[in-house]
This record gives sequence, structure tokens and C-alpha cells, in this order.
Amino acid sequence: MPDLPLMLVAIVALALFFDYTNGAHDSANAIATIVSTKVLSPKMAVVMAAMLNLAGALMGEQVARTIGSGIVNAEVVAGCQTIVLAALFGAIFWNLLTWYLGLPSSSSHALIGGLMGAAAAYSGFDALNFASIFKKVILPLVLSPMAGFLGGYVIMVLLTWLFHKAKPRKVNTLFRKLQIVSSAFMATSHGQNDAQKTMGIITLALFLSHEIPEIHVPLWVKLSCAMAMGLGTATGGWKIVKTMGHKIFKLEPIHGCAAETAAAMVITAASHMGAPISTTHVISTSVLGVGASKRLSAVRWGVAGNMVIAWIITIPAAGLVAALVFLALRQLGTT
Repeated sequence: MPDLPLMLVAIVALALFFDYTNGAHDSANAIATIVSTKVLSPKMAVVMAAMLNLAGALMGEQVARTIGSGIVNAEVVAGCQTIVLAALFGAIFWNLLTWYLGLPSSSSHALIGGLMGAAAAYSGFDALNFASIFKKVILPLVLSPMAGFLGGYVIMVLLTWLFHKAKPRKVNTLFRKLQIVSSAFMATSHGQNDAQKTMGIITLALFLSHEIPEIHVPLWVKLSCAMAMGLGTATGGWKIVKTMGHKIFKLEPIHGCAAETAAAMVITAASHMGAPISTTHVISTSVLGVGASKRLSAVRWGVAGNMVIAWIITIPAAGLVAALVFLALRQLGTT
């Protein structure tokens, strides 16, 4: 890591802490189903998820570029590093609150909401890149959960049709093995999308402080974020694992495999398009889709409704906290 000004060091440290909380908060995305179906022990699942989250974080930087240049107009906020600092405070506050409550909300949208709120507090809504926000944030916010639900439903229907004559014991044995593969795919895709968001926020801070000439993720940023997310995942998010794996729909290995495969496909596609989607949204709705393929009453829709409420309020809630933090920092003269 190169020599950096004190404010920038603080931003990088806070961003890596956010990445750590992201890994801990969202580790459930990759391991909830495989733990709840008892295919792997919690310890083994966390170790696998941590390693593959780290590997996925090093694949590409399309999502990082979106966070770095597609949310705020860099020329409008140029030179104001405090925006990034306030955005991180807003995102971390929301992450910790929902982590404590056991709600599988979106760390991604907490970060995006924080960035939007801080930038708007600095120079009004002209600081926001609305065209990019609509294309890369709002549309994926709506479409990715729908794709997760549909994918989980379709894959589960196909698997049911293919194995309807097979003995349940043989099916269970087969999918206990296949679920390890699908969980590994899910963990890798999670790292590929989520860790890049923190890479983007650090890169934006480096650009605003004129440490780099353009929005391009330095290697040390990639490595630092990958390691922070891997360490966070290793701590686990067991309250959220319980919600994801038990309270939505009672899962068996075939259900977990279908949900993880559907979610990982959606997340990987979004990562290649540079869309910072919520991995939590996608795996949650994939589980719902799998449950709905059995029968609608198999899904605990009340729990699903609580998650949707958390999703809706994440961006404005994190944005409000970030805006208040920015205004407080400005009163202290740090801007």
C-alpha cells in the first residue's frame, strides 16, 4: 500500500471494516442452505465460503467501476473525501443494525444509499448520476430478485420432473454431493459481486484525493478487499443463516442445490454487466421460488414480507444516516 494522507487512510480502514462486516453479514448467502440441510457442518461451510469469497473477489472489476463512477458525478464532488467517509458510516450503521436484528438486508444497497445520501448532502441532487443509478441500481434492484425467484422455481420444477421416479434416499444422497458444488459456485459469485463494491468505494476515494488519475482499481485495493471479506465470512452470520435456512422454507439438499444454482447464475451474470446487485435479495428469492414450486403454503410469506420491508428501506435509511454524518462532519470542519 502506498503512502496516503491521514484522511484517506481513515477512509481505507473504514472501507475494509465495512467489507469485513459485509462478509460476516452476507456469509449466510453462500452457506445458509448447505448448513440448514446438514450437508456440511457450520465450521466446514464457513471455511469453504471464506476461501471462495476471497477467490471471487479477485475476478474482474466491472462492479467496482460502477460504484466508483456510476453513482455520483465525480466532477461535482471532486476533492471532497468526506463524502466517502460519511457514506461508509451510513452503510456500516445499517449493516450492524440489521445484523443484530437478524434481517437479511442488502449491504450493497446500504453502501449505495450511503454514497447517494452523503453526495446529496454535499452539493444537492446534481451530484447523483441518475441515468446510471436507474440502469445499474434501480432496474437490478427490481429484476434480480424476480430472476432469482423464477430461476429457483424453474430449476426446482425441472429437478422434480427428472427425479420423480427415483427413490428419495438416492436423490438425497446425490444432492448432498451436488450441493457442495452449488454452494461453492454461490460463494464464488458472492465474492465476485460484493467485494468489488468496497473496491469501488476505495478507488473513488483515491480518485477524489487525486492519488490516481482515473477510476481503475489498484492491485493492493483488490487484495485488501478480498482478504477483508474472507475474514468477515470466517466469522459467520448465524442469525441470518437461521432466517435463510429455516424460517423461509424447510430445505432439503435438492432444494438447497436448486436455490444456490439459480442465485449464483443471476449474480455471476450481473457481475459481468457491472451491476452491483444484492446477493441477499437473490438467494432469498431463489429460496422462495424453490419453496413455491412445491406449494405456495410451504413458504412462510410473513418472514418474506419482513425481508421485503427491510429491502425497501435500506437505501433511504442508509442514505439518511450518511447525510446526517456528512453534515456533522462539515460542522466540525473536516470537509
